[in-house]
Amino acid sequence: MSDTIHNSQETRANDFTEGSILAKLLRFMMPVLGAQILQAMYGAVDILVVGRFGTTAGISGVSTGSSVVALVTFTITGLAMGITVLIGKYLGEKREDRIGKVIGGAVCFFAVLSVVLAAVMLLFARPLAVLMQAPEEAVELTAMYVRICGGGIFFIIAYNVISSIFRGLGNSRLPLIFVAIACVVNIIGDLVFVAVLDMNVAGAALATVMAQAVSVILSLVILKKQDLPFTVRKEDLCFNTEIGRFVRLGAPIAFQEVLTQLSFLTLCAFINRLGLEQSSGYGVANKIVNFVMLIPGSLMQSMSAFVAQNVGAGKEKRAREALFTGMGVGMALGVFTFFFVYLKGDLLAGIFSSETAVVEQAALYLKGFAPEAMATAVLFSLIGYFNGHGQTLFVMIQGLGQTFVVRLPMSYIMSSLPGASLAGIGMAAPCASAFGILLNVVYFGVYSKRMKNRGR
Repeated sequence: MSDTIHNSQETRANDFTEGSILAKLLRFMMPVLGAQILQAMYGAVDILVVGRFGTTAGISGVSTGSSVVALVTFTITGLAMGITVLIGKYLGEKREDRIGKVIGGAVCFFAVLSVVLAAVMLLFARPLAVLMQAPEEAVELTAMYVRICGGGIFFIIAYNVISSIFRGLGNSRLPLIFVAIACVVNIIGDLVFVAVLDMNVAGAALATVMAQAVSVILSLVILKKQDLPFTVRKEDLCFNTEIGRFVRLGAPIAFQEVLTQLSFLTLCAFINRLGLEQSSGYGVANKIVNFVMLIPGSLMQSMSAFVAQNVGAGKEKRAREALFTGMGVGMALGVFTFFFVYLKGDLLAGIFSSETAVVEQAALYLKGFAPEAMATAVLFSLIGYFNGHGQTLFVMIQGLGQTFVVRLPMSYIMSSLPGASLAGIGMAAPCASAFGILLNVVYFGVYSKRMKNRGR
């Protein structure tokens, strides 16, 4: 009886179509944010431990190598967002029977994809390091990091797919538990492999893969004990029509993520040309940037799931109210983050490196980047709103505009100026986001008018 009551309460808590928007959005968003904070600690801890117990070239190797791995990870996250949106839509429509087919198809699709990605990362690790223009001292270290992470890419993919399923169900707490386990294992692994065994970059990469593997194994054990609103039958484990549905939703998001990460990879290559200190400084700053972007990133994921359920239930007004609520929450946190990063960038950079020159370069980049904390609060709320409506093609198009019209051209120009400063290069990100906001606001007006004409 108590289990029935608990399950009923859990179902109501995960139902975004009723109750206080602010309370339910925050209740869902906080575990998502917590999970992202812990996930960002993977790379941050790698840089911190290598910075303290490894070499300057090791910092550059981890920084450049983790940028390549991040490209793969964010691509998978984008594709998996299609699963989140589709499951949320089916829940809103009360069609839970379709969810088993979605998950069965996802297992087959991502299993094949993991084999392909592993082969690419293992075979082309060094060319990727050279393409990234890693400093000569860090080329082999970068390639080593990519190869080791490529060997364990299956676990990285599995974690993201499992988390996307639960977020689609309105449950953001279990992904938090999964990543918390991984984070603890990664910290222990870094300290053992890098600080004790002096394995430098190889140790950091091994710790990351081991952490993901432990997290996936334990998450599967936890999954078996959950009372879920769906079943996955043996016949669901095949290449079925649901794959096409979540890929159509997720592919544009993934493509946008690829473009965004490619722009940062290109930016990394631009900065690598400036020297080892600038490369290492950007590597440190990039870890701080990852933390800054967690709030808007978690807001976007939460908004996508929240809006998808309400769209499925035919509650467009509530979906729109959620958009403006999310913007308010994001902006309140973004203003605080902006001032802290702008004024205390050197303090934050000092956590990851004790070398004065590296800290100074990191702080310079953060001064230019800091306004991004506010811009993305608005931008990512809008993107989440459109993701929830299945308007992922537009999301991809506006991502193209940000990348090729603003971010890359401005980064290249700023890095090519005589006496180029990381502060000027850092400004490319908030300028691109401002352009993205403009595109999203215009489309919001067009899309709202279109829905009004349809009587929605």
